[in-house]
Amino acid sequence: MIPVTAQPEPADFDAKVRKKGLAYLNKHGFLLNQPLPASAEIAPYWRDCLTDLHQAYGGVCAYIGVFFERVMGAGSVDHFIAKSSLAGQAYEWSNYRLACSTMNSRKREYNDVLDPFFLAPNSFWLQLSTGHIYPNPHLAAQPRRIVEQTIERLGLDDPACRELRARLYQEYLEYQLPSDYLRKLSPFIWGEANRQGVL
Repeated sequence: MIPVTAQPEPADFDAKVRKKGLAYLNKHGFLLNQPLPASAEIAPYWRDCLTDLHQAYGGVCAYIGVFFERVMGAGSVDHFIAKSSLAGQAYEWSNYRLACSTMNSRKREYNDVLDPFFLAPNSFWLQLSTGHIYPNPHLAAQPRRIVEQTIERLGLDDPACRELRARLYQEYLEYQLPSDYLRKLSPFIWGEANRQGVL
């Protein structure tokens, strides 16, 4: 996981998502500054901007830091502030994080995950040969615990995630791929390889 720079909303976002969404909330009596009622379902207009979100963030999941193809349908809009917590944030571009479906399903409505938009650089370190992710050992105790909570909540260090990162790095070495390609494929792996001086 690495810091992600917030990108400006598309020119047609207001008409395509926000206005429709706010009108829907108003019609059904949902207050913008309140949580949604339990089990309430709202219109998923945010799906109409998923292609824009994928393009704006280079197809890289904000949480696992790996590129995924839009055509495969594996991407989703993560509402960093959960829709259930604050109805008015359901249709706001600034609240959206591009996420693969696995990471989005793990984050759910939890609020103990670090926001990639406000993440301090080098908070997460990586053992390139094994794919093991862990907190920067130089962090103070409290920030380190928050990094650990994020890793635990999202399962970032589970066997599948480890295997993916290790495999991508090994393929980069084995096929002598350009470092720019590794950077596009996984800016997190690239950043850690660069920090460790092995690019």
